[in-house]
Amino acid sequence: MSDHSDVRTSAMPTGLIDSHCHLELLRDTEGDLAAAWQTGLEAIVTIGFDLGSSRKAAAFARRYERVHAVVGLYPHEADKLDDALLAELERLTREPKVVAVGECGLDYFHDRCPHDVQRRAFSAQIDLARRAGLVLVVHTREAAADTMRVLAEEAAGLTVVLHCFSLPGHVDECNARGYYQSFAGNVTYKKAEDLRAAAAAVRDDLLLVETDAPYLTPVPHRGKPNQPAWVAATAAVVAEARGWTLERTASVTTANARRAFGLPAAG
Repeated sequence: MSDHSDVRTSAMPTGLIDSHCHLELLRDTEGDLAAAWQTGLEAIVTIGFDLGSSRKAAAFARRYERVHAVVGLYPHEADKLDDALLAELERLTREPKVVAVGECGLDYFHDRCPHDVQRRAFSAQIDLARRAGLVLVVHTREAAADTMRVLAEEAAGLTVVLHCFSLPGHVDECNARGYYQSFAGNVTYKKAEDLRAAAAAVRDDLLLVETDAPYLTPVPHRGKPNQPAWVAATAAVVAEARGWTLERTASVTTANARRAFGLPAAG
């Protein structure tokens, strides 16, 4: 079971949105959701990484009013993409609360799938997002040049969200292209000065926050599985980096998440 005893803090704002988490991987999904709503979280975007998790994400979105889904294939799963799987993902994109395709992209750090296979799967999902008229949620790790090149060549006109933002050397280019840049719990880590500098440099209208729960647990909760309520800890560090209040960060990032993913207004 997850530890929900410390989800509340005196500085906890209402109105945040967790723009990227994996509800099907949480050890206590019901408890974590209850904690999230208790702390004032307005909405959660839950992400698929293969066909099974994409189906579960869509099911969570059907079940919970404030949960929305993203369906797609993670780079490590790229070799599983075939016509049948792509057709099933396309079917899922037609569900009314599926708001994006992803998380897809390139990961050369773990290198579990040949780069050319990853690129083909990435391109196929960019095309799927275009056909479906949905947002593209991108994972990139140690693949900055190829990711930016593919997006420039193939994703023009799409709404792009760079999840767990890891391209601090490309902030100005991402701003110029209009890509949303979403910061996860690793922005709170002691050695993440480059990420905090990036968080300070993102255009106001492109800034998002996320948990990537159950991964990337932010300070001061490290050592425990992450949960959506703890997006506030990430938002607090982003606020400090930008010289903002936590309330302003919540207001700005929530408005951005609603606009990026086409989420309905609260209430």
